[in-house]
Amino acid sequence: MSKSSSSSKTPLTDKDRRKQISIRGLPVLENVASVKKTFNRHLHFTIVKDRNVATNRDYFLSIAYTVRDHLVGRWIRTQQHYYETDPKRVYYLSLEYYMGRSLSNMMINLGIESELDEALYELGLSIEELEEFEEDAGLGNGGLGRLAACFLDSMATLGLAGYGYGLR
Repeated sequence: MSKSSSSSKTPLTDKDRRKQISIRGLPVLENVASVKKTFNRHLHFTIVKDRNVATNRDYFLSIAYTVRDHLVGRWIRTQQHYYETDPKRVYYLSLEYYMGRSLSNMMINLGIESELDEALYELGLSIEELEEFEEDAGLGNGGLGRLAACFLDSMATLGLAGYGYGLR
């Protein structure tokens, strides 16, 4: 390729660049086999363990990363939708957010609970045992933190473009 032909190309517009940077490659948990594949990928390549040395905590982290992958894909699509439609946004500021444990809640909200349960059963694992390894996301100590978490949950349920901010 000559120097003149490469310099004659016009740079991509923001819109064209966004079309080329896609989330299509993100894993989708559409069935039990895809859950097991993603779980094993995280066990081997994120946690860097195999079944011979992995502990229940390692299995918990693998399933948490599996759920996070699915959540991130949906979150990015939502942010893209907000960017395109430019809705009004709600910004909630709180000194604390008492979210509690979130793995089971995320599985239910994402509609992937049955696939994950079945995949773990086929792998000889129990979600109930693995959930015990989740630490409480205690970003507060009660009342107001729990209220802030409920506000965020409600905004998500209603499909509002809401964001929670805190001070550190």
